[in-house]
Amino acid sequence: MMYALLSTIAAAMVASTAAFAQPADAGVFKRTTISPIMDGQNFPDPSLIRVDDGWHAFATNAKISGKTIHVQMAYSADFKTWTYRSGVDGMPTLPSWVDASSPRVWAPDVSQLPNGDFVMYYTAALKSNTALHCVSYATSKKVDGPYTDPTTTPWVCPTAQGGAIDPSGYVNADGTRWIVYKIDGNAIGHGGVCGNTVKPIVSTPIMLQQVSATDGHTKIGSPIQMITNGVADGPVTEAPSLSKLGSKYILFFSSNCFATTKYDVSYATATNIKGPYTKYGPLFITGTDGMTAPGGLDIAVNGNHAIWHAYVRNTTHPLTECISKHGREKGGGHKPAAADECDRNHGGGRAAFTAILSLSGNLVTASTLS
Repeated sequence: MMYALLSTIAAAMVASTAAFAQPADAGVFKRTTISPIMDGQNFPDPSLIRVDDGWHAFATNAKISGKTIHVQMAYSADFKTWTYRSGVDGMPTLPSWVDASSPRVWAPDVSQLPNGDFVMYYTAALKSNTALHCVSYATSKKVDGPYTDPTTTPWVCPTAQGGAIDPSGYVNADGTRWIVYKIDGNAIGHGGVCGNTVKPIVSTPIMLQQVSATDGHTKIGSPIQMITNGVADGPVTEAPSLSKLGSKYILFFSSNCFATTKYDVSYATATNIKGPYTKYGPLFITGTDGMTAPGGLDIAVNGNHAIWHAYVRNTTHPLTECISKHGREKGGGHKPAAADECDRNHGGGRAAFTAILSLSGNLVTASTLS
């Protein structure tokens, strides 16, 4: 199998306290372009899992032919040719704590349990405070669902800190099971870009929570902070995904605001799963191989296959214009209030891209299938 090296091996110097190292000439990133999978189908906040029959991907809610799909799904036998499962909902029924009028189900992530069942971690809007989101889990006998959430209250929901979003599962080599997620501090920010550029800036930490290796949801101990937003990260750190490449744990995350071209895919490394984690320069930024506002990278558990999204440019209705027109969530949240209106209904959206990742020292590089 042949690979084409992405042009993002620059921008990899350590940035432990101040700004990340940025490319000396952003123009070099425009020399090549990569194409999204599924012909650019809107598929934001994607995640991956590999099972016996191939690869399955999941994504944030969308409206398809007038029908709200809470969890979008796609399939590939070879990680190269993907089929979008149009109109199929991975979780058609939601628990009672979710705001039924506008559930806003985001960033589903699926892991397999030792008994062969599957657990999906996901984000949804809180009925008792619709400005906030919380994290929960749902289970299924089959990878493609339907998934059912047994809870009557959210699983992870620090409302005083802004709620929680973007969960992702990880199984360590020693068999322990972990969840990473973002405390959504910018949901209670003081305004500005993504609700959090007006001082005092609210922290948006990425948290690590151990859970039962058997059921995937019984919590073990208290969550641990891995990283949080610094000056270089702008208003947020979010969309975490944890893996191990070689001898190092790699925490992928996005920083800055998804509604701007500063949004990126960055990463931090550690030799212990609990840290400390050191941030390194971004893996993908606007301009990398023709992408705009790349983010939300997920890497397969104990593998090197990755998926992420980037904005598909729309010259008629640019991203910022669309979000301005349709507004944001109540409380200044960081996603558009009518996400589907800013997606393929306007000829754009956040399409999914895939690559194979590798690590040398502390430098992560990505290669695409050619």
